[in-house]
Amino acid sequence: MGGEWRPGAIPGVRWRTTTVHADGRGSFTELWRASWTDDLDSGAADARARQANLSRSAPRVLRGMHLHRRQADLWVVAEGRPFIALADLRGLVPGRRAPLEVREAGPGEACWLPAGVAHGFYARDALTLVYLVTNEYDGTDEIGFRWDDPVAAIPWPDPAPVLSARDASAPLLAELLRAG
Repeated sequence: MGGEWRPGAIPGVRWRTTTVHADGRGSFTELWRASWTDDLDSGAADARARQANLSRSAPRVLRGMHLHRRQADLWVVAEGRPFIALADLRGLVPGRRAPLEVREAGPGEACWLPAGVAHGFYARDALTLVYLVTNEYDGTDEIGFRWDDPVAAIPWPDPAPVLSARDASAPLLAELLRAG
């Protein structure tokens, strides 16, 4: 069943560890129950899960930083050890530094991300991430900023990660905030 939710360093962010049942045949992990997230603040109009996603990343891949204005995410690490970075952009104004939370996670760890909290991760090794979201994806809800933004000052473990074209060309955080 796993443990209880623990608060993160950013208000509304929650962490929990699921139970992995393993033997010589393999393993079984309960990834999510509706009762685990029913009472969590999502920052979204409707916190029910609407879509499930599976993300696989090769070692040294960095994805992010991005956020959703109207969507909460529930991440569960299925395989690997991501370095996760979170930045609270709710109500942030240009010139101010966003509250950050950075940490490593391992298989079976889960993270609840309310709307407005920017997130990204670096795959230290091959990584499989399962995540549920509260909106079906259409692209209109997602914005992002540069992974190496000097104001955000995220201490990524790799100064030259593998990036998508979108992440490599994302705007600076100040530009994102000015654009609204």
